[in-house]
Amino acid sequence: MSSITLERRATIIREYATRPNDTGSPEVQVALLSDRISMLTEHMKQHPKDFHSRRGLLVLVGQRRGLLDYLKKKGGGRYERLIARLGLRR
Repeated sequence: MSSITLERRATIIREYATRPNDTGSPEVQVALLSDRISMLTEHMKQHPKDFHSRRGLLVLVGQRRGLLDYLKKKGGGRYERLIARLGLRR
């Protein structure tokens, strides 16, 4: 399992930034977490008994859920647009 490359990270930040030089908005954070979650999900399909990675995956999912709850509470339009762009269920 490899971590996210700098090029991939920069691409995600550029794509989801809400303004120039934006690296910390909830949209960017959720997009980065979603990318890591998808990578870990693929890892878990190949290594189903890797319980340390499973715990890490659950922590990431919880962080993303918290950021999405914050966005939903703060501004419903931003939340709806983000989950549509990322293809998340809720």
